Amino acid sequence: MIDEQFPIVAGGETAFFETQLLSSVEGGTLMAGPDSVRFLVVHCSATRCDRPYPVERLLADHRARGFRTIGYHFYIRRDGTLTQHRQLLEVGAHARPYNRCSIGICYEGGLDPLGRPADTRTTAQRERLRELLGLLRRLFPQAVVAGHRDLPGASPKACPCFDVGAEGIF
Repeated sequence: MIDEQFPIVAGGETAFFETQLLSSVEGGTLMAGPDSVRFLVVHCSATRCDRPYPVERLLADHRARGFRTIGYHFYIRRDGTLTQHRQLLEVGAHARPYNRCSIGICYEGGLDPLGRPADTRTTAQRERLRELLGLLRRLFPQAVVAGHRDLPGASPKACPCFDVGAEGIF
């Protein structure tokens, strides 16, 4: 999981929970409009591929960090099941400081059985991610698809544990 904890200092202000971050630091709960979506950010849950990480656990972990709900817009389970957790133009909580201009997509996994970063996506996850990104690219043609680790100034981590640019399909 993301290792940032509240309180978070962002923009020189301390935010003690997600709603405070959204209202005071990031300026509101909704993006300015479809043209403001500049990135489609791919994440992994940074959980071991041999252990389930259901939506309920993801929600509990995000709430424990002070979020009101899951910070990603979409979550893709190992079996390819896709769930949506934020409205498309709702500001996410997944890639500070890009939350106001991005949609976050997370897939279950990203760590091998020993806990090391690895591309653990199943065939079902790869197909669902490809379908979802195709749809989102039609809705937001100006948006660039990027891995969390590829965003300048983002947290230095392996997420999403594969090279999004090398896929060549997004």
